[in-house]
Amino acid sequence: MARYIVEGGRPLQGSIRPAGNKNAALPALAACLLTEEPVVLENIPRIRDVETLIALIRDLGAEVTWTGTDTVEVRASEVTAGAVDPVLAERIRASVLLAGPLLARFGRVSLPPPGGDVIGRRRLDTHFLAFRGLGAEIELTDKRFEIQGARLTGTRIFLDEPSVTATENAVMAAVLARGTTVLENAAAEPHVQDLCRLLQGMGAGIEGVGTHTLVIDGARQLGGARYRIGSDHIEAGSFIGLAAVTGSRLRVEEAPVEHLDSTLLGFRRLGVECIVEGRDLDVRGDGELVVGKDAFGHVPKVDDGPWPAFPADLTSIALVTATQCRGTVLIHEKMFESRMFFTDKLVGMGAQIILCDPHRAVVVGPSPLRGADLESPDIRAGMALLLAALSARGTSRIQNIQQIERGYAAIHDRLRNLGAAIEREDGEGGGGGGD
Repeated sequence: MARYIVEGGRPLQGSIRPAGNKNAALPALAACLLTEEPVVLENIPRIRDVETLIALIRDLGAEVTWTGTDTVEVRASEVTAGAVDPVLAERIRASVLLAGPLLARFGRVSLPPPGGDVIGRRRLDTHFLAFRGLGAEIELTDKRFEIQGARLTGTRIFLDEPSVTATENAVMAAVLARGTTVLENAAAEPHVQDLCRLLQGMGAGIEGVGTHTLVIDGARQLGGARYRIGSDHIEAGSFIGLAAVTGSRLRVEEAPVEHLDSTLLGFRRLGVECIVEGRDLDVRGDGELVVGKDAFGHVPKVDDGPWPAFPADLTSIALVTATQCRGTVLIHEKMFESRMFFTDKLVGMGAQIILCDPHRAVVVGPSPLRGADLESPDIRAGMALLLAALSARGTSRIQNIQQIERGYAAIHDRLRNLGAAIEREDGEGGGGGGD
């Protein structure tokens, strides 16, 4: 398998631009199955998760063509409601996003359980709650779930959690249902907003985009569209952490600044100064980073929550950043009970971290890190370990890098352009793609 060889301890310089939002690209590709007309998607990242979902929809009969470096055209006129390939579905969590559009268009869908990162319990119950609310019947077995719903009907649905993928599946199922659906406690992340705006461009009636209540008026059919996916706010946050841990001043170009309020606030607590200049971020990680104390000397915390709170996907990046900041901070990851377990790798590199429980870690810094042999457990922890390796003195070897590349396109090349000493040694499987 391929691996990264990293010589850390070097300051970086220059500019880097976030790719298209991975978590917007995947539901957008799934949404193309809702129409027989062609859909063109721009700013799609060339990562493994995208390639896997493209393989899934091709297997269902869609014609998918890369018409540019980041532009995809999907023609789903020949798609049928066949069973979804279990081998491909096991590779990514996003395979579950095929349920909504296939159910809406064909009245039935057969799916294996989705794969994806092992970061804790990831429920599908909220998806089923939404489908049942629209009138579908669901049969569960150990190996597949079968959903039947030939006459979906709009209704009021209160989701039991603001799940991103459940919200996206519910919206895609509702856009072709009869009548009006009111979806409450919906997720409102930037990638959900992108999906809704794509569907609006295809002719769907959706109100409340960006809020936690969506009103969807079912249409008889949807048409083709051309839509540009927004920049990835998680990548932008990762690059803020990159500047901080390497003691560098970097410019993040074309950042989604409208979606970075909570991210900038979280990193500001760690002493990382970011100046918004138009669509760019000037990240000043080359000064002393001091954790800001709460009033009366209480230990501050960086914690995640449903949008617009600090993103859960950035807690791993915030944690490794905190190892290089003077002071003590609590990192509280509330959503996934296995995401913090990678901290033992950071401790082995010299970090001072107390893992209180599966969700909370106390970080005391700054701690000089040393190179180590590492393995990426998931996308975000993998990127955090890559940042740690770039900060550390000495050589680090990172295995299982396909996890990192699932979400960060050609990241080694982009880091090298900033002056990082990183080599990618190819093994079986090659390629610089993603998920």
